Amino acid sequence: LAFLNVAFAQRMYDGSGHQIGRVDGERYYDGSGHQIGRVDGDRIYDGSGRQLGRIEGERIYNASGSQIGRIDGERLYSASGSQMGRIDGERIYDGSGHQIGRADGLRRMQIIVYFYFFM
Repeated sequence: LAFLNVAFAQRMYDGSGHQIGRVDGERYYDGSGHQIGRVDGDRIYDGSGRQLGRIEGERIYNASGSQIGRIDGERLYSASGSQMGRIDGERIYDGSGHQIGRADGLRRMQIIVYFYFFM
């Protein structure tokens, strides 16, 4: 059954179409297959197990508890309120409207975690 995990792996691509990572369940991997992080509830950890931050509702916090971003519908904002990007279906755009990535099979929250913590 190991082949089924590969078939259902969710992948992340950069703006040029190169695979930059994948998500299997709550674990995040880089393009080389090394685990770069995981999610446990609302908390995000790096590959070494150190907490990177958390997501509470529409607010994104770093490990120190400072707000680093906010989600408003499809739009992604910095802590200062500048639009950093947006999600349109499986496509990810920067604040200027240029496509910087594409998600294949990822849930919205997985894309948000990837955008704020692993891109």
